[in-house]
Amino acid sequence: MLIARVIGEVVATRKHASHEGRKILMVQPLNLDGTDRGDAVVALDSVDAGVGDRVLLVTEGFSAMTSVGRPQSPIDMAVIGVIDRVDLLPEATQTHTP
Repeated sequence: MLIARVIGEVVATRKHASHEGRKILMVQPLNLDGTDRGDAVVALDSVDAGVGDRVLLVTEGFSAMTSVGRPQSPIDMAVIGVIDRVDLLPEATQTHTP
């Protein structure tokens, strides 16, 4: 899982049938200090997140499919939680990139 920020919504007039009724979000993964981590990605929303929300993002297909209730769907990322607060020890705020 990653921490990310919702930066937009994707509107698709045609999409895979298993995606019908689901909101598609553009999310920016974040480092622990809140800075951007890599490129923004597209994810299906399972928690009704909105632009500006900090969220939990799963980046593995099976976890994404099951979290949105769409097994066997072509999904590899999903927003599965809205973050209210993150508490870190002072030394954990340093940027660490794998």
